[in-house]
Amino acid sequence: MVQNRRVFLKTAAAAWAAAAWPRGTAAAQTPASGDDLAWLTLSEAGALLRDRKVSAVELTRACLARIERLNPRLNAFITITAEQALRAAKTADTEIAQQKWRGALHGIPIALKDLIDTAGVKTTAASAIFADRVPRSDAEVVVRLKNAGAVLLGKLNMHEFAYGDSSAQSHFGPVRNPWSVERVTGGSSGGSAAAVAVGLCYAALGSDTGGSIRQPAAYCGIVGFKPTYGLVSTRGVVPLSWSLDHVGPMCRTVMDAALTLQPIAGYDALDTNSLAATPPDYAAAVRTRTQGLRLGIPRAVFYENLDPEIEAAVTEALRVLRGLSASVQDVQLPQYKTLPIVAAEAYTYHAPYFTKTPDRYQPMTRRRLEAGSRVTASAYIEGRRELDRLRRAVLAVFQTVDLLVTPTTPILPVTVEDAVKDPGTPPPGGVAPSLRNTQPFDVYGLPCVSLPCGFSKGGLPIGLSISGPPLGEGSVLALAHAYEQATEWHRRRPML
Repeated sequence: MVQNRRVFLKTAAAAWAAAAWPRGTAAAQTPASGDDLAWLTLSEAGALLRDRKVSAVELTRACLARIERLNPRLNAFITITAEQALRAAKTADTEIAQQKWRGALHGIPIALKDLIDTAGVKTTAASAIFADRVPRSDAEVVVRLKNAGAVLLGKLNMHEFAYGDSSAQSHFGPVRNPWSVERVTGGSSGGSAAAVAVGLCYAALGSDTGGSIRQPAAYCGIVGFKPTYGLVSTRGVVPLSWSLDHVGPMCRTVMDAALTLQPIAGYDALDTNSLAATPPDYAAAVRTRTQGLRLGIPRAVFYENLDPEIEAAVTEALRVLRGLSASVQDVQLPQYKTLPIVAAEAYTYHAPYFTKTPDRYQPMTRRRLEAGSRVTASAYIEGRRELDRLRRAVLAVFQTVDLLVTPTTPILPVTVEDAVKDPGTPPPGGVAPSLRNTQPFDVYGLPCVSLPCGFSKGGLPIGLSISGPPLGEGSVLALAHAYEQATEWHRRRPML
């Protein structure tokens, strides 16, 4: 019976691959076992589900089995909702059998960063402060994912309250990088990146205030997409900074990111920061031609003091991109000093807890909140005015170019041992070195993707970032997809 099942899955996958996968790709691998099923891309799994070649229950069990086996080494999940996930998967299978297809995420197992509220399921933000917090209602993005038929596997570990770059400062212990468990995953969406990278889920949601989707995506060798500020609702997401917080997908391919973005993007009347924008068909946008795109290279700051291996990988990536676009030219982005907005807004949210039990916070979080308590009203107001100015000023660069290309991070991930040490005083300006290249795009509010562009000699992933104008998600995804298809970096898997 087992052999028959393997033959059936092999035949089904091959038939679908012949119609949907381009020749010469490695996408048509036989999903003959649970591990093979878990390594399907989201788009591959979705096509097989819709044709009823595999079931949502099978996909969910495959992910749960890998979580049980690998999570003890990685510490990516804080809460695993196995029974709830299997019930949702059974419901999805019934609906699909009745031809009640909800879209690309229907029956797909995904997971959520543990600052996204889930009704009846703990949302801890990786802190002792919220260790037993159980929300009464879902965040807006969770409502939309459920309406799309997604299967939620659980909640993912992170840097406490999203206030850091390593995911090593967590009440539940550090997240470990699947490419080298002695290294950090980056942060703050470290659990999301690790889970996707090692096949514990087909996609995850993360949040990004200074680079917390893109930097861990780079460190874990996956695709991380930060949308335009306000395109995806943050209502029901534990805030770090209301003025800078973004929510977005983390996946193994660019197409998967587009498919995951689709149902969560769009106006939320109850979110005061939400944009009244109608999202296009992102999957269609991914496939558009890129030969007419003009690329801008902001060399000042972004290309300075790079790790030599990162510099070499990005230089080669630029060579590939020249062949996929119309032109490449140097550009200058608006310069600014670090704004006190994050510190002030973070302290404002945490004041009721911080004034009572500051000792329950991780050392790094505590020091940063203390610094936020000292931001004056005038400094904050000036910072908010400067933020508005910068978001207008950056538009000028897109009069001469269509997209921007940068290294995602200037440095490779540090060890967990170094990251868990008492950090002492926060770095000058409050921005960690690993977030130097990502934080500006949160300030500008621009859509930005990180995707793999190489590996270090030690086997650590290296990320390339592509950014566009406000609501330029389609062009960003299209160029990222074209680069992905021209290279092989996204096909590598961690060997755990």
